[in-house]
Amino acid sequence: MGKIQEFEITFDKNKVVYSPGDSISGTLKFKVTQSMPCKAIKLNCNGFCGVTTKANDTDWAVEEQYFNSTVSVAEKGTLKPGDQSFPFKFLIPAVAPTSFEGTYGKIIYRVRAFVDTPRFTKDFKTEKPFYLLTLLNLNDVPEIRGPNVSAVTREFTYLLVKSGSIVLKAESDMRGYTPGQVIKLAVNIHNQSGKTTSMVVASLMQKVSYETKKPTHDLRAIAEVEGSPVKPGKEAEWTEQMIVPPLPQSSLVGCDLIKIEYYIKVNIKSPEVTLVLPIHIGNVSLDKKGTSKPTTTDSTSTPPPPPTPTSTTDGEPNLPPRTAPKPAPRPNRASLHVPASAPPDDGGQGATGGGWPPYGEALPAKSYSQMGYLSPHTPVSPNSFSYAPGLTFPQNNRHSCGPIFSEGNANMPSPSPLILPPDYQSASYPNEAPPSYNQSFNT
Repeated sequence: MGKIQEFEITFDKNKVVYSPGDSISGTLKFKVTQSMPCKAIKLNCNGFCGVTTKANDTDWAVEEQYFNSTVSVAEKGTLKPGDQSFPFKFLIPAVAPTSFEGTYGKIIYRVRAFVDTPRFTKDFKTEKPFYLLTLLNLNDVPEIRGPNVSAVTREFTYLLVKSGSIVLKAESDMRGYTPGQVIKLAVNIHNQSGKTTSMVVASLMQKVSYETKKPTHDLRAIAEVEGSPVKPGKEAEWTEQMIVPPLPQSSLVGCDLIKIEYYIKVNIKSPEVTLVLPIHIGNVSLDKKGTSKPTTTDSTSTPPPPPTPTSTTDGEPNLPPRTAPKPAPRPNRASLHVPASAPPDDGGQGATGGGWPPYGEALPAKSYSQMGYLSPHTPVSPNSFSYAPGLTFPQNNRHSCGPIFSEGNANMPSPSPLILPPDYQSASYPNEAPPSYNQSFNT
């Protein structure tokens, strides 16, 4: 590096994760091999969001800045040979969004150092990133409590002249989860036709929207499970569980350029029937005392009328109303035990007196795919990260978990570890719409 060697920034106590309102302090260290003139030595701390229209590009189309502070630690003079050390301290604003890195945008925080030299002399600069975590308490999200239910009825024609319908209903035990928690899903399919359906598929979906002149959407399936087909004239239920992997939180408060949404999509490929259940991903879990139990189906009561069927436009489903539909008549059914794909919670909701699951005949699961989006190749520099209490993974994860860092000074619950994020750059299908299931049901 010429006259300067070992030019680096270190943070006190090697801390890398901070919260809004914290102070960030450290030291700029470098070694001078021979005397050299210097105009100034400056340190800068800034945070900003950049969004682009090209995948993994840093030529930002739109930017917004959250803070930008600069201090001068040395004025004009001559740097003498030997080790040099300059302490610094910055105050992080009380309001700033959580760090995030996606395919088309990033929220970046960093400390930079500059050694300005006279004209025709090489300048020196270095930088060190840090990560900001703004906790999302699910208990503060509006309308987070209560049952999460959706239903749709699909009329269709098969064998050119025959007609039939499929009644699809799905329900999750909660509307908000934290990484490591288990999503309990119950699906009811009533096949009111003479044709066997295809398999039913449930997916945990993530949609990231980047605001530019022409907004870009990055849609991907985080986890996916499948259930067996339903025979003609039969009604069946399917219960499954999915573990929530480390994911960015649903809300990036303070950021106007990036929006993150999550939902559970339930789909039958043939005939094509789709519904969605919106959910939130946060850092502080819902209080169990305040969380409503899943609704149950009672044939003696009169449920409200069914909601408008869910439709899809350009591969993005519209979110349906939450009201429960009127159930169709049910045949006699035998109860089958289906092992859970994910371990139950310690405080799981038992099926007592018509409780969870809310339906009857069991539909066996065909396969299970729980995808962990953590890059084993990025040990220190996370993309977007999430605070994940008590996270465990099943044996068939496709990717190994990244490093887990305990950060005791970040003003967060002490027994819960901080899990650094998935590496979205390793994803093979950014900005790809969900698969099309426009199969013909005619035979």
